[in-house]
Amino acid sequence: MGTDGARALLERAGTLTLQTGNLLNWGCLRKKCPATPGEEVRDCIQKTLTEWSSKVGQDLNQEILEVLECTVAQAIEKINPEERDELKVSAKLFIVGSNSSSIRDAIDLACSALGVAQLDSVIIAPPPVEDGTSFSLEYLQPYWQELENLVQNNKIVAIGTSDLDKTLLTHNDPKELLCEASFQEVLQESIQDMKAHEWIPLWLLRYSVIVKSRGIIKSKGYIMQAKRNSF
Repeated sequence: MGTDGARALLERAGTLTLQTGNLLNWGCLRKKCPATPGEEVRDCIQKTLTEWSSKVGQDLNQEILEVLECTVAQAIEKINPEERDELKVSAKLFIVGSNSSSIRDAIDLACSALGVAQLDSVIIAPPPVEDGTSFSLEYLQPYWQELENLVQNNKIVAIGTSDLDKTLLTHNDPKELLCEASFQEVLQESIQDMKAHEWIPLWLLRYSVIVKSRGIIKSKGYIMQAKRNSF
């Protein structure tokens, strides 16, 4: 029943926003250590979609929305304002599409999900370029300019970029953490008979909340947005 309702809602929506909430609250993920960051993302998206779809009611008129929010309610965890100064909130944003305006959408959604006015640091991984071409200042400029605007508006404190031309030694993230085909495959597996090929991921944001004095991760999660292309 839930899957049928979820499928109907997705067929009428134009945008899907997915939030995993705090993964440290997911007992099933604590027991499993994904081999790669890409596998972790797939697992988190699939479990969120499956859990969300199982709870969708039969009354389809209750929530026909252009922007559909897919979350696991019990995993959502906002930051206590009284503890904010003791915490560092960091994010890495993977842009899948080529629209720099996605950056503002992602940061706004992250702040809203965590209940904060500002992120302490944001690193951006620009969308991959075509084979044979390299990243240039002209290519990066609109993304960097959008980040600078968010700094000026006090939405971000520190900014940076990653995953450019050189192989990075400080992390093992692939340049494309979530590709279009991978997302469509997970969507199809989670909600059967779904027109998954119509859905295109726009961006994926991974956040972490760290206790400054102890270096302990208090919260970690993913937020992503996808758009449906009507053929």
